Amino acid sequence: MTAPSENIKETGQKISDDRPRKAKPWALPHKSVKPVFDELIHAPNRLRICAALSGVKEMEFVVLQEIVEVSPSVLSKQLKALADAGYVEIDKRLAKRGYPSTWVAFTEKGLEAFNGHIAALKELTSVQK
Repeated sequence: MTAPSENIKETGQKISDDRPRKAKPWALPHKSVKPVFDELIHAPNRLRICAALSGVKEMEFVVLQEIVEVSPSVLSKQLKALADAGYVEIDKRLAKRGYPSTWVAFTEKGLEAFNGHIAALKELTSVQK
């Protein structure tokens, strides 16, 4: 099995199981980020999911699962919590070969919440006594 970092390749390239995966760099226009600790994002698996999604426009479910290293059911449950909060969008579509494929992407609200949470963590860790 390849390392997770090898599973995200340039558009059109293929990975271990020969299915194409796309992961495009994505960034919102730079805004000043207000540090806000987010309890929903802070849960370990959800934090890892958000970190993985923060650098791409969208990611296929199976690639995200490999990166986060959880079972499909755990990933589905955590994604549902993020989707219910409006932080991620889940898109099911047919791939070129006709098999179903699930893609996950941050919403603008989700990316802002994640960036705010990271800013809050940085603020907490930089407090000097």
